Amino acid sequence: MGVGVSSMMGMGVETGRKSTGFGDLPEGCVAEVLALLDVPEICRLGKLSRVFRAAAAADLVWEKKLPGNYEYLIERVLGERDFRGGLSKREIYARLSRPNRFDAGAKELWLEKNSGSICLLISSKAFSITGIDDRRYWNYIPTEESRFQNVAYLQQIWWFEVGGEIEFCFPKGTYSVFFRVHLGRISKWLGRRSISPEHIHGWNKKPVKFQLTTSDDQHAISQCYIDSPGNWVHYHVGDFTVGNSDVPTKVKFSMIQIDCTHTKGGLCVDSVLICPKGFRQEKYPRMYK
Repeated sequence: MGVGVSSMMGMGVETGRKSTGFGDLPEGCVAEVLALLDVPEICRLGKLSRVFRAAAAADLVWEKKLPGNYEYLIERVLGERDFRGGLSKREIYARLSRPNRFDAGAKELWLEKNSGSICLLISSKAFSITGIDDRRYWNYIPTEESRFQNVAYLQQIWWFEVGGEIEFCFPKGTYSVFFRVHLGRISKWLGRRSISPEHIHGWNKKPVKFQLTTSDDQHAISQCYIDSPGNWVHYHVGDFTVGNSDVPTKVKFSMIQIDCTHTKGGLCVDSVLICPKGFRQEKYPRMYK
């Protein structure tokens, strides 16, 4: 598209002594056209000329790319109540497109740049984990492989139950929920990644149950064996749909394996990802990239 427009920019039409081109369109008209394009295309076309650069910065363009409840997102995530006079719509979009920590750093939000949809990441520190206060069972261990720089590591337990919740005004749409987990303790040895299989056991005997409920009575249940030692895997919990972005939706999620006939261990629990359905390939489980 950029190449085609660039060519048109170079095509002049003689009107008396004046040569006019595509770049002579009024800025408002160019902005109306840019508002119909994807964000990467807007950024590329903004480099063509002064008129395109000005049009690509117009509030008209970026307001259509922002979620309908972007004012709520600014207040909830960035904690800024009076931002209207200080930030352009393009600046708001840019700030929300970066990873933004909130709720004491236990959650992270960003806009997916192509679609403008939101993604949420929730740290294991925000979860309710059975036995987390007993170091015989669980420990928090540091790792550079987590966005939150640490994960909950299970050595051994009979009753495995991990859950959490978030109440949030999600923009309209359908969302998927994933647990990000890893079999084996992660460490570094002489600067190289090392995986200890010492505590891995019990996950091949019974599947783990994943559950999802929302405050408007949506439910999802799935089951899956935990496998792929040494790899980060996203396990799909379920999907939910938001029809009103002005009403908070409470989402509860959990992963449970409470068959007490055997112990299980050697599992890292990193986070829960909430993202627009289809944002990740429709293949579960999926290795984290």
